[in-house]
Amino acid sequence: MFTETRMVDPIFQSANYHIARKLLDAAALRQEALAANIANAETPGYRRLDINPDFADQLKASAGTGNLAQTVGLQPKLVEDSRARTVRPDGNSVEIDHELLAMNRNSVEYEFLTEVVSRNIKQLKLAITGRSFG
Repeated sequence: MFTETRMVDPIFQSANYHIARKLLDAAALRQEALAANIANAETPGYRRLDINPDFADQLKASAGTGNLAQTVGLQPKLVEDSRARTVRPDGNSVEIDHELLAMNRNSVEYEFLTEVVSRNIKQLKLAITGRSFG
């Protein structure tokens, strides 16, 4: 039991695991924003949405200090993208090509982060049961 506990603790205390989980949350939320942006590409006055840029800065700061407790309450939020320029006379700021490329990039990041988190969970299962799961 003692060795199992010692094996389990580092898995969920790992900075990589915590950061990957937060980035996974952000990638899922970004996918929603990208879908909304694409759906509203022809909506007059629609302003592009994205993850609040402060989220990345706060996550970097937390990771830099090594204080994982700071990441607990940190959640990504959708905001209007203030950097997006208006691309149509009606005020819409969605560039469909940009959104499609961002969606592809986000999908790749999401898959990678899912693998990182899954690997940590598989390690936990191994620590608990002593057996590997395929």
